[in-house]
Amino acid sequence: MVPIPTTLKGRDLLRIADFQGDDIGLIIEHADRLKARQRERIEHRVLEDRTLALVFEKPSTRTRVSFGVGMGQLGGTALNLPTSGLHLGGSESVRDTAMVLSRYVDGIVFRTHDHATLEELAAHAEIPVVNGLTDLHHPCQALADLMTIKERFGSLDSVHVSFLGDGNNNVCHSLIEACAALGMSLVVGSPSGYEPAASVRDSAAATASLTGATIGYVDNPRDAATGADVLYTDVWTSMGKESEAVQRRADFALFGLDDAIIQQASDRAIVMHCLPAHPGEEITESVLYGDRSAVWDQAENRLHAQKALLTLIIR
Repeated sequence: MVPIPTTLKGRDLLRIADFQGDDIGLIIEHADRLKARQRERIEHRVLEDRTLALVFEKPSTRTRVSFGVGMGQLGGTALNLPTSGLHLGGSESVRDTAMVLSRYVDGIVFRTHDHATLEELAAHAEIPVVNGLTDLHHPCQALADLMTIKERFGSLDSVHVSFLGDGNNNVCHSLIEACAALGMSLVVGSPSGYEPAASVRDSAAATASLTGATIGYVDNPRDAATGADVLYTDVWTSMGKESEAVQRRADFALFGLDDAIIQQASDRAIVMHCLPAHPGEEITESVLYGDRSAVWDQAENRLHAQKALLTLIIR
């Protein structure tokens, strides 16, 4: 096994902006190696006797399964701890939960609504804390996305990414920060009123000024898709916003990924979606399951990217 770099040991990942571009590149490179070893059935149990707590307040398929399976493949143990079965948020504070878990386990993946709650947990934990998804950020998804783009194009250089749909969501926010950190080109196409959070745009702009990234925002889906190498979308109604579903379907009606939108993209364009998908809304069934879809590679790469992250941050 290639020696594991120690530069990220003990670090938290609460948002992509917590890491520099070189750090992200290191994770992706290590993920590539681990994926190859897994495909060849070469043992890589580098986290034996380590335990990861999966503390989930929100439903999950990919995050829960990929971290659980990944920790097992690395030789460690994953504990599924739904918040409904913990004292967290009820008779015990976030601070006390963080301090107790730090005495039992070697890392925590926390999936919660309020990003501030995640930050509070990380502030009091003595072990690495990973954001398994909050309403504001989804950094593990962005790592898998970058890995998938690199696989498809051989490099992240000169790849133009377009995100269509709700710009003010966690997946889009993490994608913005990832592209900014790595000097990539990204256009976010969203209707007026659904732009990414100003704090994310400002932070990304500051990073882009250093890396040479180009991050743009438009309200016309055809303009966003023109010349894109990656067409990315997410559900129009995220968890917790179900009461807005009817209005959102109307507002996003022109922003779905269909054959007409794909015609605006480059000849080599691929389609990405973080899942779960709602065919007939943000993406058509023919596009989701079509030849240009990288969605299933993207889902698989959650496993490999997160395994790389865990091996690099857990002591």
